[in-house]
Amino acid sequence: MTATVTGVFARRAAEHPEAIAVVAGDVRLTYAELDAWSGRITRRLGERGVRAGDRVGVHLRRGPALIAGLLAVLKAGAAYVPLDPDDPAVRRAAMIDDAQLSIVLTDAAGEAAVGPCTPTLGIEAQETDAPAFPSSAVDGDDVAYLMYTSGSTGRPKAVVVEHRNIANLVTEPTYVDIGRGDRLLQLAPAAFDAATFEIWGALLNGAMLVLAPPGPLLSDTVAELVRDHGITVLWLTAGLFHRQIDERPDAFRGLRYALAGGDVLSVDHIRRLWAAVPGCRVVNGYGPTEATTFTCTHRVTEADLAGPAVPIGVPIQNVTVHILGNDGEPVPDGAAGELCAGGAGVARGYWRRPELSMAKFVPDTFSPNGGTLYRTGDRARRRPDGVIEFLGREDGQVKLRGHRVEPGEIENTLSAHPGVRQVAVAARVNNQGDDRLIAYVVPAGTAPPDRRGFRAYLRERLPAYMIPAVFVILDELPITANGKTDRAALPTPDWTRKDTYV
Repeated sequence: MTATVTGVFARRAAEHPEAIAVVAGDVRLTYAELDAWSGRITRRLGERGVRAGDRVGVHLRRGPALIAGLLAVLKAGAAYVPLDPDDPAVRRAAMIDDAQLSIVLTDAAGEAAVGPCTPTLGIEAQETDAPAFPSSAVDGDDVAYLMYTSGSTGRPKAVVVEHRNIANLVTEPTYVDIGRGDRLLQLAPAAFDAATFEIWGALLNGAMLVLAPPGPLLSDTVAELVRDHGITVLWLTAGLFHRQIDERPDAFRGLRYALAGGDVLSVDHIRRLWAAVPGCRVVNGYGPTEATTFTCTHRVTEADLAGPAVPIGVPIQNVTVHILGNDGEPVPDGAAGELCAGGAGVARGYWRRPELSMAKFVPDTFSPNGGTLYRTGDRARRRPDGVIEFLGREDGQVKLRGHRVEPGEIENTLSAHPGVRQVAVAARVNNQGDDRLIAYVVPAGTAPPDRRGFRAYLRERLPAYMIPAVFVILDELPITANGKTDRAALPTPDWTRKDTYV
């Protein structure tokens, strides 16, 4: 039997029951208290008919109840499905239906958002009077969570992650060492896989998990949280990492590790960070949701500052990486190919998407023990010293603020608007060096195009990170010789004009 999240947590709670597990504002929970509270929620789930193998939605913002709820679902032998409270109702309803949820853990505000057709269980207040319920027997191959990502067809797809995937990510990691004296800050929404590292990286290593207040945070707030709580391990998306260096680099003082990823790290920003905080230990992390947060990591060195970009490094523990050519065979060192991930981090596949799973999760013919390779669609090359360099995407997928975005999902959604005849979505670098989504719209009919209306239409159907920053109106989309949209010919907006952002 391989390691499980519940099994490792139970050991940590038994070893040091009075150690602080979770801090949120004035609330402090010991490992024993978190263990007991989650056990009581598990009992309530059982009373509502939840059984091993079921899927339970979790519709909660950052707070102690979120952590207790996630743990309770796993103790029930079920899989949690994080639902972002900021997602549009249409998208949330589609996920609830697709995941075939038994029930949704939420609070009073969330009950209305989930809707009357889905059973809910309120867990916002800590329970102290009901008896706990013993954990169900769980194996490492059992499903721990389903996490939805953008889908090129316009339909979000859920990645099925098992207990063993999470346990491998955070148990005796090669890229960071976490122990009882560490304090990790949780910033990521539960529906973003960075939270997997933050939450379980703390709780499966006996460390303290400090929860940031709900909602987006200013760089000043991040700096204050790090200082006031003595944070030692901090994970930021590349965009937030760069913003923090621009505005409050002092936040990195006192950290043992600053991890960043989700996009290409700026060499210039790391140079400026080290000027402000000499010796700050920076780890670049790379990995898709399908390979459980981190596939490769790289401890940044002075030598990396001589290159155009920071490498993504080498595979983490029990993970393999192959750089394959179009023929499916490994390419020589220095040659570009598709990065394919194997080993203990690879998820089971996509929920209820067998054809897509077969295309992306393929047999690992390079391992003597078999297994599965995940085709990331990312281009990379391996240097002679074994370090891997990221070269970009093979398809149109883009990475924004740590989220993978399929432009096709935005295109399919906006094309249903009655005022749209054709649409193309692409990423462009603005005048501040940041990637932004641009929607190029060919209007339908003779009515003046309503860019505000297009934005509002998408806001009702897509999460905020998928809303284009700019809507460009065109008479026609440029077409290549083979009849496809010529995305390279799509114009770059004039970023200096205020009306660009209308």
